[in-house]
Amino acid sequence: MKLAELYRHVKPEAAKLEKEIEAAITSDHDVLEQTSAHILQAGGKRIRPVFVLLSAKCSSYEFDEIKKVAVPLELIHMASLVHDDVIDDADTRRGRETIKSRWDNRTAMYTGDFLFAKAIQKAAESKFLDVHPILSRAMREMCIGEIEQLQDQYHADQSLKDYLRRIRRKTALLISVSCELGAVVSGADDDLRRALKWYGYYAGMAFQVTDDILDFTGSEKELGKPAGSDLIQGNITIPALYAMEEDAELNRMIRDYTNDPERVHLPMDDVIRRLRQTNAIFKSRQLADSYVNKAVMMLKPFASADTDSLIRIAHFIGGRRF
Repeated sequence: MKLAELYRHVKPEAAKLEKEIEAAITSDHDVLEQTSAHILQAGGKRIRPVFVLLSAKCSSYEFDEIKKVAVPLELIHMASLVHDDVIDDADTRRGRETIKSRWDNRTAMYTGDFLFAKAIQKAAESKFLDVHPILSRAMREMCIGEIEQLQDQYHADQSLKDYLRRIRRKTALLISVSCELGAVVSGADDDLRRALKWYGYYAGMAFQVTDDILDFTGSEKELGKPAGSDLIQGNITIPALYAMEEDAELNRMIRDYTNDPERVHLPMDDVIRRLRQTNAIFKSRQLADSYVNKAVMMLKPFASADTDSLIRIAHFIGGRRF
């Protein structure tokens, strides 16, 4: 089953949101028009707008208000990807050239800034006052998360707590905000709004843990980048942390590399082989499953066809293989 099948009942609205995103990135400047279109055409799951749609469906549904938060959320996500590619010196994303690769670093940074500005402009159209502080807090926390990732980069002495703190800001926060804002613009009561917010947080944590698993279990064709790319870039994710606890030689290899990445070669094929021989993938999947279960429990008291869609998406996120 594909993710899109789980929200096919809102597919017409999702298609409308895609058009709204396309319209939102238009610019009078040719380069910004081209670069913004480039990142949009790279595709993606558009999971944040979908979470807004499905969360709004749980209460009173008004598309014209939904688009004023769903579009900014996707633009914020797109902007963060453009900036990430500069920081990570990434040449490809989803199998396509990155903006920084096709143009240059400065053009990519200004494109990301442009997308952030467009997000703020679109969100300003919302009549719901809660939208603005929620979005501004999310953007602030995401920036802190990026700084934390830089500080943790090539740092082998990390704990599970460090990793979870990092992915909370990197991924879970924006998915949580997507669900919360869907509740806000649909006039959901406080209990449902709180439940959707926490559902999104736990689903987002499961999403990122699963992404980090796939970085070691997926193929380059599936991932759109070489397997093990996160580790090569100095980002030690949960499978690597678990594997380092079990395999002393793997621990040494990763530490040697992170201590001097300019001079030490990391044999990624060997690293992935050794990692897969440990319990790291199994334990990481257990962690993802625990977050999926927490997400599901948040919506149990609000059983409906719409919350059922969100529950099925949470299970899909935790169980996906690419």
